[in-house]
Amino acid sequence: MALADLSLSLQFARFREVARHRAALPRHRVARWIRHALEADGEITVRIVDAEEGQQLNREFRGKDYATNVLTFDYAQRPVVMADLVLCAPVVAREAKEQRKTLAAHYAHLLVHGTLHAQGWDHETGEADAEAMEAREIEILAGLGIKNPY
Repeated sequence: MALADLSLSLQFARFREVARHRAALPRHRVARWIRHALEADGEITVRIVDAEEGQQLNREFRGKDYATNVLTFDYAQRPVVMADLVLCAPVVAREAKEQRKTLAAHYAHLLVHGTLHAQGWDHETGEADAEAMEAREIEILAGLGIKNPY
C-alpha cells in the first residue's frame, strides 16, 4: 500500500528547551511518522508548545485544567484528513523520561496517536475501542522500527 500524501506544517512555540525538541523532531521524521498513520491524504499542522499554552488549550477545548501530552483538533477525515496536532513539550519530555524512552520515540508514538484520533479512532469510547487503537499504534510503530510503547 502506498503512503498517503501529506502537507505538513511544523511549528515550535518559543520556550526554554525548544532546541532539544527541534532536534528530536526533524521535519522528514515527523512527516514519515504521520504518513504511516494516515489512511488518506492529509493536511496536518503539528505545533510544539510549552506547558502554559498546552494547559490553556486543554482547558479551553476539553474543560481539563492541566497540560496534556497531545491534543488533536480534527476538521475533516475525507477526502483529505485535516487536523492540528498540539504536543506539549514539557509533558512529552517528562513522560519519555518516566517511561525510559527516547524523546523521539515518544514523539513518534504521540504523533501516530494524534493522527489516528484525527481519523476517528477513539480510545475513550470503550475498552474494545482502546484495545483496537493501541493495537493499530503498535502495528504502525513496529513498521517504523519503534518498539511497543505500552
